[in-house]
Amino acid sequence: MTTKVLRKIVKIDEEKCDGCGVCVPACAEGALQIVDGKAKLVSEIYCDGLGACLGECPQGAITIEEREANEFDEEAVEHHLHQQERIEEELPCGCPSATVTQFEKEKVPFGCPSARVTRFDTVEGTGVAPVDAASQRSMLSHWPVQLTLVPPRAPFLQGADLVLAADCVPFAYAGFHRDFLRDHALLVACPKLDDFQAHLSKLTEILRQSQVKSLTVVHMEVPCCSGLVHMAREAIRASGKEVPFREVTIGIRGDLMS
Repeated sequence: MTTKVLRKIVKIDEEKCDGCGVCVPACAEGALQIVDGKAKLVSEIYCDGLGACLGECPQGAITIEEREANEFDEEAVEHHLHQQERIEEELPCGCPSATVTQFEKEKVPFGCPSARVTRFDTVEGTGVAPVDAASQRSMLSHWPVQLTLVPPRAPFLQGADLVLAADCVPFAYAGFHRDFLRDHALLVACPKLDDFQAHLSKLTEILRQSQVKSLTVVHMEVPCCSGLVHMAREAIRASGKEVPFREVTIGIRGDLMS
């Protein structure tokens, strides 16, 4: 049974909190979560009151107060963190973590889709060359690719040059495999339709745990898509790592803009 004592513990000002989620990965005890768009203290027994999360809040919504609270329980924290790890072992889609796969890619001469060189005739009346699907070699090196589904300690992330691409990019940019997948790990997400805060927390943990060598964000030119850049910069900051960062913008007609 927990005992209430007078001690220091975090206090969250919900009026100031904008739910950015930067504080969540900053709490090593897992005491904070985003609930209904606001940071919440999951349980008093998980908060040690040391305030590692204070400096991470861009809105200054987190302070330390002294009040009666349940005692900090280190054993409960360890159990809590262990439970979170077990949950991560099953992917959000319900698939077991064993579905995380890294592929052996066939060595292909640079600039060629395959070692076999084939001449194609154009489709009559269109000026477009028919595509021999069998000759098009995928540059994808692993599965899954959705940010939601990828565990932070997935083997293909370890020491990787990482590309974070908006969902629409591979459809708009014809050279995506050639220009962005060769020798890179891939994550895909949509900053408008997906859970931004969950993605921010996941990407932060990936950067913390996987020793990522570089991060390239490839997004569409539409304004909402720039949220992916904001998320990546926040994740790098929250991770405490110095990760080389590059931003690439793709036009809606598929042109490489920057």
